[in-house]
Amino acid sequence: MVKIFVDPGHGGSDPGATGTGLSEKDVTLKIATRIRDILEDEYENATVKMSRTRDQTVSLEERTDMANAWGADFYLAVHINSGGGTGYEDYIHDLLSNNSRTAEIQRTIHKEVIKLNDLIDRGIKKANYHVLRESNMDAMLSENGFIDNTHDLAKMKDPDWINNVARGHVNGLAKAFNLHKVTKATKTTTKTASERLASSTPSYKKESTDSKQKTLYLPASADSWRIYPLNKDPIKKNALPDQLHPSKFGGFQYEILGETWPNVYIIQTKQLGKVQIYAGPETGAEIK
Repeated sequence: MVKIFVDPGHGGSDPGATGTGLSEKDVTLKIATRIRDILEDEYENATVKMSRTRDQTVSLEERTDMANAWGADFYLAVHINSGGGTGYEDYIHDLLSNNSRTAEIQRTIHKEVIKLNDLIDRGIKKANYHVLRESNMDAMLSENGFIDNTHDLAKMKDPDWINNVARGHVNGLAKAFNLHKVTKATKTTTKTASERLASSTPSYKKESTDSKQKTLYLPASADSWRIYPLNKDPIKKNALPDQLHPSKFGGFQYEILGETWPNVYIIQTKQLGKVQIYAGPETGAEIK
């Protein structure tokens, strides 16, 4: 069994880099969670441990100590960049040679991520970061776009992009560690990500029904709007066959019950009950 430690950067009191309406800590957690779910759902010889599974403060020392104590085979730190650039890059420790096993893994993952993330390739790099220096196993840190770049930021708000980035990392890990796809025989005994979500406590809190209650307005200019079930990630392939059609009724207004992803809201509908809906600023939706 290949033990993969996935470390979503920052969290809790440390938001990391920030962009308009988005913090690094939230994007890294979404990517890392998808990496975990894909690995656990689709591969039979991989097990995953995460440094955090929610918005919590975890020190750098705690992260590497956790991975070392667990005896991980690989440490994957997921980050988002800032500083005026654009694109994707990843790092291994600067004392490692280009012929090392870690460098080989880095090249494999890098190639697969670039295939799917639709970002400029900034190359493979090295640095003396704590998580690369203090981890006992092969380790890599990926920087998935620049949160202060409007082009990259727009992608970070798209659940489909999050899924593609996670898939790229997993594809690289699968090749580097010879991971085996789940067979039909083992799949019947493995819980999917959707089943885990369905059996767990919802991750949102019901807003108070006072004057501060938020509502979501979908403008009449929109012909159709995708919606998603609560127990699945809000990506295109999970969209419900039924859609909302604001243009037919002069616009829609819904009560917001919670927020599951950045700009993804839980709303109450008459026909389909509680569903998720993506309503980023670029869609023309308004939050009142």
